[in-house]
This record gives sequence, structure tokens and C-alpha cells, in this order.
Amino acid sequence: MQPTPSQPSQHAGQESDSWQPIPFNATDWQRDGAPTYRIEDGVLVFDGDGRGRLMTQRAYSDFELQVEFRLSAGANNGIAMRAPLGFQASRYGMEVQILDDAAHEPLDMRSACGALYGLYPAVKSAVRPAGQWNAIHIRCIGRRVQVTLNGERIVDADLNAIRDREQLRERPGFLRESGHIGFIQHNGRVEFRNLRLRELPATRPPNQPPDGFTALFNGRNLSGWQSWYADPPDIARMTADERQQAQARANAQYLKHWRVHDGELVFDGQGVHLITEKPYGDFELWLDWQIEAGGDSGIYLRDTPQVQIWDNPDGSGGLYNNEQHPNRPRVKADRPPGQWNRFRILMLGERVTVWLNETLVVHDVPLENYWDRGAPLPVIGAYLAAGARHAPALPQSLYPTTLTRLPSTRNLPCTNSRIASM
Repeated sequence: MQPTPSQPSQHAGQESDSWQPIPFNATDWQRDGAPTYRIEDGVLVFDGDGRGRLMTQRAYSDFELQVEFRLSAGANNGIAMRAPLGFQASRYGMEVQILDDAAHEPLDMRSACGALYGLYPAVKSAVRPAGQWNAIHIRCIGRRVQVTLNGERIVDADLNAIRDREQLRERPGFLRESGHIGFIQHNGRVEFRNLRLRELPATRPPNQPPDGFTALFNGRNLSGWQSWYADPPDIARMTADERQQAQARANAQYLKHWRVHDGELVFDGQGVHLITEKPYGDFELWLDWQIEAGGDSGIYLRDTPQVQIWDNPDGSGGLYNNEQHPNRPRVKADRPPGQWNRFRILMLGERVTVWLNETLVVHDVPLENYWDRGAPLPVIGAYLAAGARHAPALPQSLYPTTLTRLPSTRNLPCTNSRIASM
């Protein structure tokens, strides 16, 4: 039987009494933009054409949410999920549409009530006529989102299955791990009541990839990795035998500067880059990293430098070697040296989007071909690489170490060819 708002579904390690009511007040909620709303006897009422959101004070990752709502004729609202503050929730997070379907015929099911707006359609219209109360139940676990409206399951979405390039570029926020929950005002009178929520904490062992991803680093050894041995223009001039010999020499000379310690990939500040043996084209990459004070490193994409990692006031995540396009992050989102950070990097064609600690720092910026500024970036066939450079000496350490863990990737369709999905 499908879960309904009166029958909360179960999750491993969770009990039904873990549901918590979230009252509408200034303690638990905050304005984002200029919404026009009021609270009447515990009911949240949006009325008019204000533009903005009412968002939770804190962020959530995996959760279940239940709320009742009532629409006036033609009204339009939305429920934001995993959304950042200050950005359009349906693009930079996710939005579950709240809509009077009857007033919007012919109905596009991607914008029907309960649909993941612009991303994933509802299978049917299940909203009640204007003026009647509805009950919606949203379950959001990793990249799986389910929506039950008035007892009918209308969305069961595997977000990893969304591989349309334009959707990924236009609405990258659905890939976020966490963010705020909220209500998005569009038009008309919309009321919400009896909101309750329970978090579903997920535990994943170190170096175990999320669903839909394949681990690049196993946490035990350098299997699947090799040393950088020459720049791409030089490699292009080598014969196959010369490449094989150069690779073997580089592995013997430089792999000793990379080691695995307690599930972490550690660089001693000497030697050269570590690169994957397997080539990649379009992909989504998760990567945890930390550096010491003064550290300087980066992530090469398709053999091309680089998504920057450093201890610098500009912050990490920028496309450092760009000359014609932006090369600095939008904001600094780094944690202090010695603490772990998380990159999520989306590569589509020549364009790169980077989240750092769930903050969007680069959005849809072309990565320039460092080796030949007049040439396009290779579509496929180059490597994804972890770059490293020397940094100033520090007490008790010749060079600051660069550590990475949990590198995971999923392949996406490429422009001229298709990589097999993970």
C-alpha cells in the first residue's frame, strides 16, 4: 500500500514518532525575497502576487514532509526543497508545484500540481477543486523523490535518470544534497496547515559512492590511477610504444609521492599529478578534499587545468586557467584549512558547474583549452585528473599535504558519442 499523509511510510532506523510539527513562526522560518503572507490561527496564508519565498531557518537533506493546502481558483504556489537562499528555487533547488490544475488547461504535466516543476511530470492530476483542502506527502531520499497527493502516488522520480543536457544546465539545483525547505509565492490565495517533517539521516561508509555513482578511489590503494607523464601536446606526438614507456617511467618515479592512509588519498607535495586510467567525457563528480594552510592544488578535467583548490582569499572552485571566461568563484565557500570540503562538479560539453559545500561557486562556465587556446575542449578521450603543485614550506611539513576522499563519478551522454552509464 502506498504511504499517505495519514500513514507515514517507514524508513530503516526511523520510527513514526520521529515526525515533528513545524509551526509557522519567526523562529523556524525566514523571508527570502518579498513574499506577502500572514498567519491566521496557525494557518500560513499567501494572498496576492508577491514574489519571494518563506524558507526554513535550517537546511535539510533526506526527509519526509506532510502538509495540507487549499487553493483559490487559478492559484499557483510551490514547495521548495534543498534550495539555497537568494536564488530561484526551481532552478537552483527543486520545486514541487502547487497549482489549481483546472484553471490551467491544457495541462502540462511537468507543471501539474505535485510535479517536480520543469524536471519530472506528475502521472495524473490529483488535486481537488479550488476551495477544498488537499494533503501532500513528499519523500526525498538521495536522488529519489516521491510525491503522494490525496492518497495517490503521482511522482516517483529517480533524479539520476534525468540526463537531458538542457535540463542539467538550466536546472542544476536538483543535484544538490541539501538545502532549505520553503513555500514559493506566485499568485492567488494559497493556505497551508498541519506541516510536519521527519529527517531520514543517511549513513554511508567512507569511499562508498551514492546510488548511481561509481567510486574512482577505493580507499585502500591506487588501483585505477596512474602518474601524469607528459602534457597532451607532447603525448599527441608520441607513438603508442613511446607513450607506454613514458607512462611506466612516470609511475615508477612519481607514484611514491601519493599514498593511501586511513581511507584517504594523501599527496606529500612533491612529484606530479595523479590521473585516472579511464578517460571521461561528460560526467558528474563528487570529491571530498582538504588542505593545510597555504596549500595549492586542483582538479584537471579532460586533461585540462583546472578547478582550483587553494588556501586563498578568492576561494576554491574557480576555473583558474581561463583567460576569456570567468576564472574565479562567485563566492568563497571554503572551510578553514584542515577541514573537509566537498566538490560536486558537473561537466557538460565544454561547460562546468561547481558546487563547493553545497554553495554554487561556478555555473555553466566554459573551460578553455589551456593547451591550445584556439581549439575546442576535447569532447571525450582525455582524463579526469587530480593536480598538485608545490606550496611554501611549513613547520613540521616540507609541503602542505593535499588529501582527497570519496571521488565518485557518473557518466552522462556526450555530444558525439555515448559513454555507458554506470
